[in-house]
Amino acid sequence: MSNFNVPKREEVSSNNQALFDNLEKAVGFVPNLYATYAHSENALGNYLTFSNAKTSLTAKQKEVVNLAVSQVNECIYCLSAHTAIGKLNGFTDDQILELRSGSASFDTKLDALAKLARNITENRGATDAAVLENFFEAGWTKENLIDTIVLVGDKTISNYIHSTTKVPVDFPLAQPLEATV
Repeated sequence: MSNFNVPKREEVSSNNQALFDNLEKAVGFVPNLYATYAHSENALGNYLTFSNAKTSLTAKQKEVVNLAVSQVNECIYCLSAHTAIGKLNGFTDDQILELRSGSASFDTKLDALAKLARNITENRGATDAAVLENFFEAGWTKENLIDTIVLVGDKTISNYIHSTTKVPVDFPLAQPLEATV
């Protein structure tokens, strides 16, 4: 159980209140993890700008990275959130579990992306040459590589915030990967 509170709208700055209002309109609620960023005057706005920046990756491709990274970092909050978002982007339950394990037998290009995201995260950026070569052979570009690395960093920030604060998960809870094998 976390002793780290999730701030309510009235407990945050006026700038963060405006961000809460925007999240409420866009998502339907303010996710606990985003609310936790609002303990800082600037972190929530900075993170949302970073997270929503233009990228060469589609929303579905971003979920491949988010799921693989969150699994390596063992972040139950992000695994739960991105399982729900992955479903909204057309992935099945079985595909989501496979993506979490760092592969995608159902799509060669997504498989290379999942393997890369997992490898970057596990090796803290010291990517295996064979994994990188496979990524390019699957049709990805150098732009896609850089955008993937940026996304790994983006997701790692949220993984670390949850791992440190342990705020309650407010998405349907993702099952542990080993329980599904």
